[in-house]
Parts: sequence; structure tokens; C-alpha cells
Amino acid sequence: MRVPSFLYYDLFFTRKNILIYLFNRQTNRNIAIRFMGITKSHIFTLKENKLAKYAKALGHPARISILKFLAKKQACICGDIVDELPLSQSTVSQHLKELKDAGLIKGDIEGASVCYCIDEKEWRLAQETINQLFDSYKGKAGSCC
Repeated sequence: MRVPSFLYYDLFFTRKNILIYLFNRQTNRNIAIRFMGITKSHIFTLKENKLAKYAKALGHPARISILKFLAKKQACICGDIVDELPLSQSTVSQHLKELKDAGLIKGDIEGASVCYCIDEKEWRLAQETINQLFDSYKGKAGSCC
């Protein structure tokens, strides 16, 4: 099996994409590769990225509902979450994944199910980070629109 031999010849940056143009020497054809959804998160501070991660996790009412349910129970919940929401199992699983990726919840596998609960350390950190943002504004009455 022969590995294709490519010749790199051009690179373009657009506002949200990177385009790489290659030339395949075996087939004498040009190939364009587009990488989409490029973020510039590396130019922001770690704290700003962390806040954005929390905001994204909190950006859907189903995830808010899941967090409220877990906070109210104050215990690890196995499987009951789907019964609490008017959503399918797969949709709830996607929301749980977002919350877990943000660190707000943790999940442990117990037998055939996964048990979820609030990650208390990350919960406190999220609360502190979000409060710092809101506390940073010291508005003056009548000074703006």
C-alpha cells in the first residue's frame, strides 16, 4: 500500500475557519481541508475561559433544571433524572455530559447505571467566579442609556 505524497502549498485563515490546500502528487489533484469552528480561547485568561465554560453549561433551561434537581436532592442520583424532565434519555444524557464537562457535576458508574451528583468543590468555584463577574460592575445611576 502506497502512502499518498502531498505537497503543502497554501494556508488561509478566515474569521472562523482555517483552509489548507494540498496537492496529491499521485493523483495530480488539489485537496482542500477546512477546519471549522476555531475559537480564540487561548487569547483569554484562564479565569475568563472558566467563566465561559460555566456560562455555556448554564445556558440551557434543561441543564438548569438538572442542577436544581441535584442540588435539592443533595445526594447522588441514579436514573431518576430522566423521570424529572420532559426529555428523552438521550437528550438528558447530552445535557449531563455538558454539565460534567464543565465540572459542575460528577458521575460514578454503579452497575449498569451512572450516578450523578453536584461536584461541591467545582460548584463553589463556579459560584465564586460568577459572583466576581457581577460584583465587578459598580454602576452609576443615570450615567448610561
